[in-house]
Amino acid sequence: MSVTSPSLRSTSTVANPEVVPDHVTRINEAKTPTGPGRPGASTAHITPSTAHLSTEDIERIGAELEAMRDEVMSSLGEADAQYIRRVIKTQRGLEIAGRIMLLGALFPPAFVLGTASLGVAKILENMEIGHNVLHGQWDWMRDPEIHSTTWEWDAVSTAEGWQHAHNYLHHTYTNVHGKDRDIGYNLLRIDPDQPWAPHYLFQFLSNAGLALIFEWGIAMFDLEIDEVQRGEKTWADKKPAIMGMLRKAGKQMLKDYVVFPALSGPSFVPAAVGGLVANLMRNVWGHAVIFCGHFPVEVETFDEERLENESQAEWYVRQMLGSANIEGSTLLHIMTGNLSHQIEHHLFPDMPSNHYARIAPQVRDLCRRYGLPYHSGPMWKQYGGVLWKIARLSFPGGHEAVEKRRRRGLPVIGEAVATLRRLRDGAAPAAA
Repeated sequence: MSVTSPSLRSTSTVANPEVVPDHVTRINEAKTPTGPGRPGASTAHITPSTAHLSTEDIERIGAELEAMRDEVMSSLGEADAQYIRRVIKTQRGLEIAGRIMLLGALFPPAFVLGTASLGVAKILENMEIGHNVLHGQWDWMRDPEIHSTTWEWDAVSTAEGWQHAHNYLHHTYTNVHGKDRDIGYNLLRIDPDQPWAPHYLFQFLSNAGLALIFEWGIAMFDLEIDEVQRGEKTWADKKPAIMGMLRKAGKQMLKDYVVFPALSGPSFVPAAVGGLVANLMRNVWGHAVIFCGHFPVEVETFDEERLENESQAEWYVRQMLGSANIEGSTLLHIMTGNLSHQIEHHLFPDMPSNHYARIAPQVRDLCRRYGLPYHSGPMWKQYGGVLWKIARLSFPGGHEAVEKRRRRGLPVIGEAVATLRRLRDGAAPAAA
């Protein structure tokens, strides 16, 4: 396969572009529009961070967020299409340059520059391109080569398996115990409500190991082998997915460790090592970005009863409480796939990522006006909090320590209460 062409799952044009594919996250479509305060509804949405909000307040939050989304989605056009095509062109240029330089990998400068260029290309492909294309963010372009039903990314996991585990399970049930398998990835105790077991004593090392093999960990995770362990599925049921992953992984390994290194002749070994290091770069970076988006100390998790009669607006609030942003430069945002705007991404997973920075100040101001936390900080702070939590939860307990730090992150809601009083009296909220 040429490195200048995307790996497509289908070479045909996209069938009926008006139909939304199953894997594209459609916000809470199965939920009925009932909520706390309405007949038969639960109050499971009430947490320390939302106790001051009424049902009407939450519905107003939902309406404001819907308006933000509508404004952006109605503005999409040629400038956006040029953006993603420019990113893809840059990524391919970096990959080609890296592969070419690794042909002379016996020469140390060529090895270092080639490996760095290839590593950055892999990060761009996975984060700003692959992740977001597979979310359907660019389906509106109706370009069969940049479409969620045809794109196959540069990772050992299959696009189809990832879309089910990530787009559907994770984005629908974000941070809900018993539903969102991303809480700890079946490997780590990342929340004090997870029962403690002796193997968690070593989870600081497990986390480091996971970072190094992150693409393989995700590929295995997407297979949902735990369904077999629980007796919900058989190995025969899982065989097609397992074989699909093995075929995809084989192609990836052949490309990175055999075909391209072989083209370098006497530089075969250092060229293969360069491919390995590039993959390690991508794995460690992707692991850090993902963990910073959902596992900082301040981020909340929820019981399954939270889903009962959860309205669209309550779904929005859960996404904001269960996500965290990374502050940094434009380059950092691009290299994270704009998952540095994890809050905005979880609110609007099918919105093109280049618009998250545009709406982030509006979402932050909405949280300020309604007294909701907006978890955001530099990468060192977010990942430092993640590592602290992993270390603390290696041992039994941890509820008090984690809850104390969570409450420390709650906003002072005096201003918000005044704003809500004006809203309830029929006045408009004060803008920032």
